[in-house]
Amino acid sequence: MTYAYRLMNSPVGELKLAANANRLVAILWENDKPNRVRLPELVEANDRPILIETERQLNEYFAGTRDRFDLELDFQGTEFQKKVWAALLTIPFGETRSYSDIATQIGNINAVRAVGAANGRNPISIVAPCHRVIGASGDLTGFAGGLANKMFLLSLEAGQTSLEAAADSVAASTTPPDTADRKPSVKPARPTPSRGTQASLFGN
Repeated sequence: MTYAYRLMNSPVGELKLAANANRLVAILWENDKPNRVRLPELVEANDRPILIETERQLNEYFAGTRDRFDLELDFQGTEFQKKVWAALLTIPFGETRSYSDIATQIGNINAVRAVGAANGRNPISIVAPCHRVIGASGDLTGFAGGLANKMFLLSLEAGQTSLEAAADSVAASTTPPDTADRKPSVKPARPTPSRGTQASLFGN
């Protein structure tokens, strides 16, 4: 089976979209670590329908007109990792969960560290929203795409404009830990998506 990729420009940098015959297998960051997501050799194929559709839906997401994705996914990893990644898909738009929440959801409350490791190896970034998983104290914690991009995505989902979110992203990267869980100001500058709950940026 030939795995194909397509590159797209986005507000969080150049993304590499990868797929097998007709399912999305990865969305990789511009400066992703080479071994974070293990995939077979990829060939560029800009005409692959699943890759074209993925780019279309991502562009709608960044434009603020889409709050969920409708794509055929093929997660490749261990059974434990797949459980964690499946749990990510259940986190509503505009909400967050802690690593402990995910561990509880998959029925292994003591696996918080393992959940964190699996979250860090999530192959299908953004679509499987690992950016919505934060520390129990509200801190953003590590993120394969970088903390500025994590803050950007959370800000975007809170209804901020791209410029406002970008400004907050920079501020977040230099915010002291004791203030990292404060909710940034939200200025709804465009219509919010028709579906999804605009809940607290940092969860309940």
